[in-house]
Amino acid sequence: MAVGSPTGAAGGGWLHRVLDSDVWWSFKSSPMTVTAALVTLFIIVAAFLSPVLAPHTPFDPATLSLSDGLKPPVLVSPDGEWTFPLGTDEQGRDVLSSIMYGTRLSLIVGFASVVVAMVIGIALGLVSGYFGGAVDAVIMRIADVQLTFPAILVALLIDGVVRGIISVQRHDEIAIFVIVGAIGLSFWVQYARTVRGSVLVEKNKEYVQAARVIGLSPVLIMVRHVLPNVTGPVLVIATINLGLAIITEATLSFLGVGLPSTEPSLGTLIRLGNEVLQSGDWWITVFPGITLAALVLAVNLLGDWLRDALNPKLR
Repeated sequence: MAVGSPTGAAGGGWLHRVLDSDVWWSFKSSPMTVTAALVTLFIIVAAFLSPVLAPHTPFDPATLSLSDGLKPPVLVSPDGEWTFPLGTDEQGRDVLSSIMYGTRLSLIVGFASVVVAMVIGIALGLVSGYFGGAVDAVIMRIADVQLTFPAILVALLIDGVVRGIISVQRHDEIAIFVIVGAIGLSFWVQYARTVRGSVLVEKNKEYVQAARVIGLSPVLIMVRHVLPNVTGPVLVIATINLGLAIITEATLSFLGVGLPSTEPSLGTLIRLGNEVLQSGDWWITVFPGITLAALVLAVNLLGDWLRDALNPKLR
């Protein structure tokens, strides 16, 4: 009993500090932020539990029937069926189930791309700011050059280079890794510049100089002492970049250079629906588009709130 009590007290103390923090007060006092968080949580839960929650398995050919094709949404047409509440596409795939599975892929690509960009950007930012000199100049000039190109163009270039190196079949097999790498390499610059600026301030403080005096290696100083003090701005950038990464993936997939039709994300679903849009089958592309817009808007609202909540000048 005595052994478990300190752990429980520590856990309760941590929770108490969170609930008493300015960040939590800022969150619960903003109805828009709370709504955005609930929308984001709902979409994430529905997406990652799609194998359990989805009414159909839309990309299993054994479960499809062409006789179910192009059924309209049940609430806008008497020809609709409650079995397919948002209608079906030309192959009989349930639009609601397709959205749930597609959102899961979009979120996986988005989260993975942000992690790749964070790792690259933080590492280069730490090295650039800590060592300075020629190392700093080279990394920042590379960053400046990349900033002159739109992120979507950089991602298209990287994807095009990969397509030129490997076969089409092999590319489709590793498409998700190519897209994650392409988007991650498109967004590392903002992390690197932000971390570099923070490191330039932190490295001259007494705790870093003391770490140097006792003989700690530069890598240990950067990771153990400097990095924890620059995580605030990085979290804000990561939250905002999550929405940008999802939009970038959707754009690439809509252009036909993203995920293949056998592994459709929201962008792929919008592209497939756009091909039959003029036939009057609007629901195939409209509902995935609404889901994409709601997800990105909610994530961006959370990013804006987090930026303001962590800004000491606004407290």
